[in-house]
Amino acid sequence: MNDKDLIHLILRSNNGIIEARQASEAGINNKTLQRLHQSGDLERIEHGIYIDPNYIEDVYYITQLRCKQCVYSHETALYFHELTNRTPFQLQLTIPSGYNTRLIKDKEKFRFYYVKRDIFEIGKIRMNSPFGNPIRVYDKERTICDVLKKKDQLDTDLVLSAIKQYMKEPGNDFSKLLTYAELFKVKDIVRQYLEVLA
Repeated sequence: MNDKDLIHLILRSNNGIIEARQASEAGINNKTLQRLHQSGDLERIEHGIYIDPNYIEDVYYITQLRCKQCVYSHETALYFHELTNRTPFQLQLTIPSGYNTRLIKDKEKFRFYYVKRDIFEIGKIRMNSPFGNPIRVYDKERTICDVLKKKDQLDTDLVLSAIKQYMKEPGNDFSKLLTYAELFKVKDIVRQYLEVLA
């Protein structure tokens, strides 16, 4: 199998995306990727990330390839957990304090929240994007705490509606929610919402 065929095999198995790192691991020279980009067979999304132009770009997955430390949070996480049906027009992500990403400059597309490293990992899970690619998202309980902590900066109706939806769904972990609420210093407000909406 030649390099071009191998690249197309990787693209097919990876929803139309190939990273230079993956090509290198498969023994493909980086110049082959560059030639395919110049001929229009590949689109270059970012340094080291290429996409097959025949595929629809998975912005959720590609964002996390470009920002290795970010986790989908707040309103974007509500969308992934089906606690809102509003498709996010601005992707909201959490990153550890001190982490720098070039994506921060694009304020139209992205909104970043910084947290201390000791709480950054809490509630981080893997889900699939709408295109079937693995992405990092905070779990429902962490997301509820996050949106309540920042409710003055978010869409109030969306937050209230999401909490109502969470309360209605069977199998949600209220003890985990209260544990997180204590960690994130929103216990009183979480209790208040639980009492009002119960």
